[in-house]
Amino acid sequence: RPNRRRDTPPPRTANDETEVLRGFLTYLRASIAAKVDGAPEPQVRTAAVPSGTHLLGLLHHLTCVERALFLGEQVTDWQATFEAASADTVAEVVARYREVVELADDVLDGCADPGAPLPRARPGRTAPSVRWALTHMIEETGRHAGHADILRELIDGSTGR
Repeated sequence: RPNRRRDTPPPRTANDETEVLRGFLTYLRASIAAKVDGAPEPQVRTAAVPSGTHLLGLLHHLTCVERALFLGEQVTDWQATFEAASADTVAEVVARYREVVELADDVLDGCADPGAPLPRARPGRTAPSVRWALTHMIEETGRHAGHADILRELIDGSTGR
């Protein structure tokens, strides 16, 4: 099979709850960024399934989720987050995702208690706990990383993490 990569095993972290959750989130973030990085145009933004889902849109969506959850940014149209701007290159979307991940990690670095609320300013909304936010982001990223695995394989046969 062309473009077959070895799978990277899940992280071995310490037994601390936050380290385990952050370790798995980091692992999934790297997996999906690698799936999109280097994907060819125009296939990276071409829907391969009836829902209209495409590889670049998945990463753009996850960038928006990270911004909303950890940085407190408001999203008014979640469906629109599945579309990257037509002028955006693959490299730009991947770079933006990695940048927002760094910003989110900076927020998480200041969170010692997983039961405490995330320190974000969003008027009218209660911030979720760090534990809930990490678990949700693992679920969200893992779900879309699975989609990305299939879409990338359909594009150019690339498999593995």
